[in-house]
Amino acid sequence: MDIKTTYALSKQMKHPHRNLVPKFMVQGMFALMLSTLALVSYASFSGRAVGSVAPHSDILREISVTLDGSRSDGVAVLDSNGTQIAHSTENKSGFIDVVWISVKRERNVQAAAPDAPVRVVRRANGIVAVIDDTTGWKIELIGYGQDNVAAFARLVD
Repeated sequence: MDIKTTYALSKQMKHPHRNLVPKFMVQGMFALMLSTLALVSYASFSGRAVGSVAPHSDILREISVTLDGSRSDGVAVLDSNGTQIAHSTENKSGFIDVVWISVKRERNVQAAAPDAPVRVVRRANGIVAVIDDTTGWKIELIGYGQDNVAAFARLVD
């Protein structure tokens, strides 16, 4: 780099001594980080109960089902006799595909049997859950939308 190029570049920078990010914004960022760390530490060390976990509720009804299918054809829900009782392409049941993919991935990660059944349960508090005893994976169907929960609720009702 010659002296002319260096001089030309220095002329382009109007204020080379000024910071690009204002000092108050950097201070605000660190204040936010430290306050978040303080809140999380307080909650952790004080023994505060976790509020984002659904309270335990007994199982009223359950059914053991096998999820079998493919991404292109959809997923069939089979009962313990191998009879199809639902399909992801019928009755707004596309959420069955989502759960099937999650179960399949968890089983792949843990090298578990891919064709083992899962349990669909209705709890005493009304919540429907899908439990995979093979891997320990479970999903409480809270906040997934009426049609998505209904896809599994129909199986236990």
